[in-house]
Amino acid sequence: MNAAILVIEDEEHINELIRLNLETAGYITVPFYDGTAASAHLQENPHYDLALLDVMLPGKDGFALLPELKEKGIPVIFLTARGDLQSKVKGLKDGAEDYLVKPFEMLELLVRVEKVLKRYKKDENCLRVRDVEIFPEQRVVKKAGVEIPFKPMEFDCLLLLVKYKNIAISRKQLLDALWGVDFEGETRTIDVHIGRIRKKLDFGDVIKTIPRIGYRLEDRE
Repeated sequence: MNAAILVIEDEEHINELIRLNLETAGYITVPFYDGTAASAHLQENPHYDLALLDVMLPGKDGFALLPELKEKGIPVIFLTARGDLQSKVKGLKDGAEDYLVKPFEMLELLVRVEKVLKRYKKDENCLRVRDVEIFPEQRVVKKAGVEIPFKPMEFDCLLLLVKYKNIAISRKQLLDALWGVDFEGETRTIDVHIGRIRKKLDFGDVIKTIPRIGYRLEDRE
């Protein structure tokens, strides 16, 4: 079952953008634009896997909502323009799992969401794309039930594309995620790995090249 995520953010275009990316990655989202409305909803509907919470909201602000979410067992990631140290410390000391300051890269948010869900054991044990199964914990890839050998970096690259399927990821984002921000190699390194993954899994029509950007793994099933 896909994780259900509350997006409590009063700026409609930001709320919509966050939800679009989360839903594209396979999550279920429910939006709220007002803290008091979100609080009332929680009284009757407490079964969420995660909340993305702005600090500055109409009605109850994010700091006031945090204990209510914690009481329901819902982990929280703050998404806010308030980047001062005092606010960060307050949010984390009061029990938020993470604190992300706007503006942020959407891929960074997706990675942080994944980490919190994994911490609360809400992650998937097996990821599927067509006839391919990926087992993250065992680091095993199977196609039509047959295990396909993958080198460590090839596996990590495939896993990243599959977890954020239908989302365009730039070569730089892939390099940063796989090798770290200090990697000094060429972006062609990514192209080589993608080529090997396509060949091994017959994914030529699944992993799309996005001109001047990078790649997108498409799975509309």
